[in-house]
Amino acid sequence: MTATDRSIELITTAAQAAADKLAHDIIAYDVSDVLSITDAFLLASAPNDRQVKSIVDEIEERLNKELGVKPVRREGDREARWVLLDYVDIVVHVQHTEERVFYALERLWKDCPELDLPADAKATRGKAAEHAKLQAEEDSVEFGELR
Repeated sequence: MTATDRSIELITTAAQAAADKLAHDIIAYDVSDVLSITDAFLLASAPNDRQVKSIVDEIEERLNKELGVKPVRREGDREARWVLLDYVDIVVHVQHTEERVFYALERLWKDCPELDLPADAKATRGKAAEHAKLQAEEDSVEFGELR
C-alpha cells in the first residue's frame, strides 16, 4: 500500500506552506505500510516557539483555504515546542529544533519511503544545523565582547 494521491496533495501543500514560513529540515514519509491510521507524516522544525506557531498557522490556513480541510486534532499548541496537526490522511509535526533533535522522529521512520516535496521544501534541508552554527558564532562573539 502507498500513500494516496489525496495524501500526497495534502503533504505537498503543507510542505510548501512550511517552507514559505521558513521552516527547517522539511521531510515527509510514506508510513502507509506500517501504520493503518494515516498515510504520511510531514516533519518540520523552527528555532523558536513563535516561528513554530507561525508555521503551524500557515499550514492550517493553507490546507483549509486551498484544499478545504481542517485538522481533526491539534495538539501541543500552548507550549509551541511540538505541535501536531492530525488530518487523518496525514499527520504534520512541527517541532522546536531542540525537540526535533531530542526525539529524532527521522530515526523511527527511516525505513519508510520519503515522499517527494516541492523544491522550496527540499531547500530547507540542513537549515537547522546552519542556524545553530550561526547562533553559536553570534553567542561566542557576544561572549567575547563581554570579557
